[in-house]
Amino acid sequence: MSVQAILTEHWQTYGRDYYSRHDYEALDSSVAAGLMEDLTSKIDNLAGTDAGLMTIARADCFSYHDPVDGSESHNQGIRVYFEGGARAVFRLSGTGTEGATLRVYLSAYAPPNSELHTETQAALAEVKSAAWAVAGMDRLGRDGPDVMT
Repeated sequence: MSVQAILTEHWQTYGRDYYSRHDYEALDSSVAAGLMEDLTSKIDNLAGTDAGLMTIARADCFSYHDPVDGSESHNQGIRVYFEGGARAVFRLSGTGTEGATLRVYLSAYAPPNSELHTETQAALAEVKSAAWAVAGMDRLGRDGPDVMT
């Protein structure tokens, strides 16, 4: 069997998870920090509100728990969960060579009985639009990410 045939069979049985990371690099650090602060300040009031064409189910600020040494790193980013299971995660990084980098992780699930061969960015377009709306991404002055994986 070809790889495509194996994937198609798997998706027809279990559904398909779409995922993409969008990096906005060399941002003005104060603008990027302001975006994250604004998003953090409204976490508790996001559930039940609309963002783009999607409704937010819940949102939180997450921590990373290292399974090896047991350490915890708090305030690692903001997760926004949408009704239907899609999600956007916002993480701010100052590790770039210039300014700040905002990483936005987008994901959505397509059940087995849906269209399973949609191109990833097209499948995530509604999630991206909702992420832009909830975070006020237009303040970055960008039409889109610098890097998309």
